[in-house]
Amino acid sequence: MNLRALKYFIAVMDKGSISAAAKQCYIAQPSISAAISQLETELNTQLFHRHGKGVSPTASGNRLYPLAQKLLNESEAISELFKQPLARTAFNLGLIRSLGVHRMSQLLKDFTANCPNIELTLVEPQEKCDARIITSTELTSNEDFYPIWHDNYLLAIPQAMPLSLKKQVNLDDLDGQAFIYRTPCEAQSQLQQLMDLEGIQIQVRARIQTIEYALGLVSAGLGIALVPNLASINKNDAIVLRPLSDIELKRSVGLALPKNKDYSMAQQALLSLCQRYS
Repeated sequence: MNLRALKYFIAVMDKGSISAAAKQCYIAQPSISAAISQLETELNTQLFHRHGKGVSPTASGNRLYPLAQKLLNESEAISELFKQPLARTAFNLGLIRSLGVHRMSQLLKDFTANCPNIELTLVEPQEKCDARIITSTELTSNEDFYPIWHDNYLLAIPQAMPLSLKKQVNLDDLDGQAFIYRTPCEAQSQLQQLMDLEGIQIQVRARIQTIEYALGLVSAGLGIALVPNLASINKNDAIVLRPLSDIELKRSVGLALPKNKDYSMAQQALLSLCQRYS
């Protein structure tokens, strides 16, 4: 059985569409479709139902999925067993704390897959590093900036809080509300300055650095948090996201690389990957 076809089958299962699987595997859609057709012919069964929004697995597809995963994992384990150790090159990547775990995990997974010989270390962005993923406002004069994501900020509100019933939240609505204060955060600082001007006072219940901890406290009903609008947050049923009607808060997150310098192979690979993400 063709292992590459199984890899493409797993990608379609994970993504729910052939086009998304093709993007993940960096190949053309017809190659994915041909691999699936080959598997269906070989196994004499239909693996997916095709519809307008993508594909959904048949009973046979669901049966094949864990077996295909096991076979691919075992194949990779065998390959790793007989590989000669590679000389590792140290690569320090500076990261700000509020990037969102899900999308950064995928980016780092793709980066290390493309550069298997690097020894990746994640460091604070102010430390010495080979590259940084930061907001545009943190860029220094010695760096070039390559945007990856553009985030709008929303209020994450506990589902049980009356404020969640409003479609848009005014600044006045925040007066006296319990708040999960995320710092450092440029948008939070801008919001605080505006609230100070308007005489609006909030009840700070906790001071948190990461988005994930802040959302955990919002989910528990402890208060409101200002967070970038990430796709992973929309899957949390305990949280309602609402825009602020009085102010638009946004940021650009991107890759910062040293200016006027020949990039290493790892830096070039990371830049190429980030440009595909943007």
